[in-house]
Amino acid sequence: MQGAIARMCMVVAAAILNHPLFFPQENVTLPEQDEELMARMREHEERLKMEEARLEKELAQMDSKQEKTSSDDAYTWYFWSAVSFVIFFTIEMCRVDLADAELRPVEDEDIVSEDDSVLPRMMVLDKDVLRNFCDKCTYTSTHERRRVTEFVEGFADDLLESLRSVCNSEAGTKVGDFFGIGSMFESWKVFKPLMCDLIVALSPADPHSFQYRLWCSSPINITPDLQGCGTIKVTRFGEGEEGCLCGSVNLGEDLLCLLHSRNVAVKVSHGPDELLCSKGTHFLSKDQVMRWFQISVTKAWARISYKYDFEVTFRNLDAAGALKIRFPSGKVIGLNIIPVVQLGDTDAYFVLRFPSDHDSCPDPYWPLSFAVYEQNLLKYFAKRLPKSSCHLHCLQICTFLHRKQSGLTGQSALTSYHLKTAVLHLLLSTRTTSWRAESLAHRLQDVFSFLQMSLQEKRLYHALIGNRRVPEEVQVPEMFRKADPINLFRSLVLQRELYASTVRHFQEMLRNAPVLLEEYTPYLSNGSLHHSVGASS
Repeated sequence: MQGAIARMCMVVAAAILNHPLFFPQENVTLPEQDEELMARMREHEERLKMEEARLEKELAQMDSKQEKTSSDDAYTWYFWSAVSFVIFFTIEMCRVDLADAELRPVEDEDIVSEDDSVLPRMMVLDKDVLRNFCDKCTYTSTHERRRVTEFVEGFADDLLESLRSVCNSEAGTKVGDFFGIGSMFESWKVFKPLMCDLIVALSPADPHSFQYRLWCSSPINITPDLQGCGTIKVTRFGEGEEGCLCGSVNLGEDLLCLLHSRNVAVKVSHGPDELLCSKGTHFLSKDQVMRWFQISVTKAWARISYKYDFEVTFRNLDAAGALKIRFPSGKVIGLNIIPVVQLGDTDAYFVLRFPSDHDSCPDPYWPLSFAVYEQNLLKYFAKRLPKSSCHLHCLQICTFLHRKQSGLTGQSALTSYHLKTAVLHLLLSTRTTSWRAESLAHRLQDVFSFLQMSLQEKRLYHALIGNRRVPEEVQVPEMFRKADPINLFRSLVLQRELYASTVRHFQEMLRNAPVLLEEYTPYLSNGSLHHSVGASS
């Protein structure tokens, strides 16, 4: 019995040692120029053959003495046979992995060259320059920001009231109240002209309603590029049930429904086109909503324009409500009225597209915005961070440098939202005492280091989705807290040229940061201003 087991182990060991993957053929898998590797493998093969011969001799001797071996020795033999087999098998697997690693051809991968790269920790940021920049170059004082936001809110309230009148006389879409989001309302606005972002919730007229399907709750698999998106289906209340015809036909003023009195509102059903759906479907279309909203805003402004002495025009026709207000004095204020659809009773909103999106998701998928929760998170930290903390100054300086670098080398995949995301991640992962005003230079280096690591890994996760560090006080819905994180840099994985240009943009931004900050800081040693901040933007 022992002889049979020994012979079996010997056969297995010999098969392993002579396996083609263990010692690849010279002219098949090995490059001809790798002589050093071939020599080492031949030497290793000779040693293993010698070991194989020695084992064969020992096994033959043990086989001839098997009748004299006690039962304890037999068990010992079984044990060492098993150990030998495991050792040989491990050697074989490791050797195959090693050979695969050595013989795998070098692919043309996206590798960030570190020869001329700038390390954020090596950046020399003068504290006096940073302090003067924050004092002079935030461009908008608290008083001016409050005055502009009050004007914008008053004008938007009047414009939306006119817009509701337009909507009531036409197709059935309701316009809700607005809510201010973005840098202007989060107190880190940098550049002029001043820009205010307002979201305006749309809802369907009776008897219709919206049904939502999200990427994180869908029963079917959604492609990775549609993560963070969802669809909005327009449904009719009681659809599929037999009911009164007055719910589907407008009877006019001369005809009465025998089941409903005059005091009961007649709920007229609209077709998919009237409900701004994609052609042939009941899913709300972003393109349809954008066209309808632009036309409706134009009509609404025409109704109230006589009351104002300034001019209102569309700033960008690719955005639904990108308006420019120009006063007779020449002063300009930008206003983005963004139509959104509220997700149930949450503060998450479906938007037509993000302002920084270059490749928006196709119809009928809507990206989901967490701008309100992000604003709540900043308010949460504002109550807990040290007085005069530097987190907003970090955002301002990063945005300033990014904007100036974009003017020098053109646009890249890096956006101000990525910068904001990096700051939010650091706020969630560091102590609040780390954000004192005197720590501004160190926190800037942290933000740039975080972004550099994210670019190297091509991975920057959304700050709120799938992040358990978000405080419960922010009230992010549990379904989003438990969802898988979303990579905001996914486009860099798929588009190599875009990735390369973004890395170059970031490296140039780091390299030029000290010069740009000093150049645009309106402060000289004698205390006089030497740069027109408003003109420089």
